[in-house]
Amino acid sequence: MMARLSEHGIRLSSMSPSYLESNSTSHTWPFSAVAELIDNASDPGVTARNIWIDVVTLGEQLCLSFTDNGSGMTPNKLHKMLSFGFTEKGSSKGSHQPIGVYGNGFKSGSMRLGRDALIFTKNGGCQSVGLLSQSFLQAIKAQAVIVPIAPFNQQTNILLSSRNTHPYDPDRISQPTCFCMQF
Repeated sequence: MMARLSEHGIRLSSMSPSYLESNSTSHTWPFSAVAELIDNASDPGVTARNIWIDVVTLGEQLCLSFTDNGSGMTPNKLHKMLSFGFTEKGSSKGSHQPIGVYGNGFKSGSMRLGRDALIFTKNGGCQSVGLLSQSFLQAIKAQAVIVPIAPFNQQTNILLSSRNTHPYDPDRISQPTCFCMQF
């Protein structure tokens, strides 16, 4: 596999899939991992007023479902949220300060709770699905962390493409996980 290069021709570093599991060990207690996911919904600018946590069954797997009624994310914001070390939180001028500022909480928290995280979000007329999945990476024998993101038009359900999206096959992505995605 050829190394990716930056726009300046410099080789980009990559992250081994095993990092997802080792990074999750920063949470010694599952409740601290749950707190990370709740914290994201309560950050300034998210506007979530309610958060629901449910246990759902997918196939024969028990899954935790976190839902909030916040403003959602654009595909670009979802990509940034699923990227390691990226954050736009900074310091807030108001009385409501952001909780995490290192760009790692969602990744470490979700991987402490399970091997796969499927994120659904909508903002404006665009819905997006992102997959942070140890099962997927293991199944494709990935050498680096790959996070598929599929943005689609909310009215037509047609996948959107841009220079930042890749032609992922939804069946190939969902097959090694407990998620069966339909687009």
